[in-house]
Amino acid sequence: MKKYNEYTDNEKKQLIKKFYTNENKSFQDIALLLNTYPNKIRRDAIKFEIKIRDKSAAQKNALNTGKHCHPTKGKSRPESVKNKIGQGVMVSWESLSDQELKKRKNKAKDNWDQLSDDEKANMLQKANEAVRSASKTGSKLEKFLAQKLIGDGYKIQFHQEQTLVNTKLQIDIVIPSINVAIEVDGPSHFSPVWGDDSLKRNIKYDEKKTGLILGKGFYLIRIKQTKDYSVSRSNLIYDKLIHILDDIKTNNVKNKIISITDY
Repeated sequence: MKKYNEYTDNEKKQLIKKFYTNENKSFQDIALLLNTYPNKIRRDAIKFEIKIRDKSAAQKNALNTGKHCHPTKGKSRPESVKNKIGQGVMVSWESLSDQELKKRKNKAKDNWDQLSDDEKANMLQKANEAVRSASKTGSKLEKFLAQKLIGDGYKIQFHQEQTLVNTKLQIDIVIPSINVAIEVDGPSHFSPVWGDDSLKRNIKYDEKKTGLILGKGFYLIRIKQTKDYSVSRSNLIYDKLIHILDDIKTNNVKNKIISITDY
């Protein structure tokens, strides 16, 4: 095979198209075949107006061809490592400037605006179904807290009807042994997510539930969930919850209503 510099421009173009476009080889692979440098192949590809794969496509191609191994597929990480990674991501997001947050929100809005009416309707339908399901079976945060409490030896009642006598109201989590009720309040409990009328109904419903819970002599822990669910944030909430439960067990809590917020 001739040296790369000995080929004409037309021959170089055809070679790069053959190896890069048709056979999905990388510039490095092509350079090895043609005894030259990857950057020279890349510069010529740009010169010949051959479409260059972006970073995402290049990584996908490397995985598909077996040149690179997937960094996480088939591998497991300890929960401690996952939590550390999650907390790092959470801190990174919460450290964003107002300008950067606004930029990302605008980007999300632009993505939404580009959806078709059918796609928007489908997403809204799924969101409504998820909300209705969570109200019956528990949200991700509620299930997370329930599993953690069970793991720590607490016997709990989870979304059981008739917990409050002569009503159909449910309490998210009850710990009967220490007379504690835990309510996880998502955005629809304090923000007009579904409109002002829906918010008013939710506030009235919560006030009624609060009165019934206190009337039974229970402590009420209300967890205000202002942010999207994440395991890292949920662990921080659980740490706060456990401290409160320890104080309740040692009679170090005076107020019957205790609030936890996820920020």
